[in-house]
Formats: sequence, structure tokens, C-alpha cells
Amino acid sequence: MPDNDRSSSHGVAALFSRGRLTAIPRKPARREQLLVHLTRTLFEPDRTYSEREVNEALLTVHDDYSALRRYLVVAGLLTRPKDGSSYRRTLTASPATGSGLPTPCDSADPPLIAGEAVTG
Repeated sequence: MPDNDRSSSHGVAALFSRGRLTAIPRKPARREQLLVHLTRTLFEPDRTYSEREVNEALLTVHDDYSALRRYLVVAGLLTRPKDGSSYRRTLTASPATGSGLPTPCDSADPPLIAGEAVTG
């Protein structure tokens, strides 16, 4: 395991007591570490979850499962259709980038550069 994974895992462990999350971090970078950890440990890739299943998984670590679910969706770690009928993990193990969060280069279309013309 790379050192940055070890240090972030240790850092995330400090947020838990007796297997429960003591508080949702307010600092975005710290919260991102937590969300990546939760995504990797609670949700399997290539599996569709109902809202109830997501809630139940998050409830195992913290009572405010709705806030955690919202943070996961906003961060792009879980995706859902507009009707909210299902959720899927989008996080892929990415040791090179460290966080595992989707990056602009992960999409099929390259990002536009300011002033660049779009051609068909």
C-alpha cells in the first residue's frame, strides 16, 4: 500500500470511535477523504443500490445518513438518475491520483479550454 494511502487511512480512522463516525468533517479535504473511504468500504462497484440500501449502509456508521448520501452524490462518488430510484458507485481505485475521485480526464470528452472553439 502506498504511503499516501496509509496516511489517509490512518487519518480517516481517527474520525471513528467503536466503528461509528463521530462527526462529519467540515473541512472539504477531510470530508473528501471520509467520503472516498465510505464509498470504498460500503459500496461495491458495478452494483445498483436502492435508496433504502444506501441509507442502511450509511446508517451503520452515522445517524445522519441523509447528509452522507447527499455529500456522496454531490462529490460524484455515487450517481443516481433524476428520479432518485437507484444509486451506483462511481469511484474507481486510482492509486496514481490518490483520491479516487473522478477527474476531468476521466470523461470521454476532453475539457474545453477558455476561448477554444467547439467543432462538430
